[in-house]
Amino acid sequence: MSVLLCSDPPGDLLSGLIGKYGLELRWVNDSTPIPGSHFGDPEAGLIGSTLLVRADTPLHSAFHETCHYVCMDGERRQQLHTDAGGGYDEENGVCYLQILLADHLPGFGRERMFRDMDEWGYSFRLGSSRAWFENDAEDASKWLMEYHLIDEHDRPTWKLRK
Repeated sequence: MSVLLCSDPPGDLLSGLIGKYGLELRWVNDSTPIPGSHFGDPEAGLIGSTLLVRADTPLHSAFHETCHYVCMDGERRQQLHTDAGGGYDEENGVCYLQILLADHLPGFGRERMFRDMDEWGYSFRLGSSRAWFENDAEDASKWLMEYHLIDEHDRPTWKLRK
């Protein structure tokens, strides 16, 4: 099985989704290294308020970096270049939010996000992203609610952490 790529969603759906957070999507030529990619090609890159991807960038990577942008505080966001940083709680919040946001991109959804995260090698102590999300992620949900990034019904608020 292969993961969905940024070239898979039709039209400008990804751009529209991340645009709700003030992020700009910039496409990089296939043969060009992705600027701002912390883990290297084909992973998405972040520089300021720009998410950089190629056609072969995994869609889950674009979501993960988008959620880092959403979950970091404003001071880090202003200086953002390549390494989103953040601690354990923030990383859990990022993973949780990327699963929720997947439901807002037609043709993706959380079920596919679970499969792609597991296929790519995300590591959770319960063995899978679904098991973590459904049985061990209460702290991530609370963290996101504390910063008003989701509401009490697990719906994104489309706000950035202050």
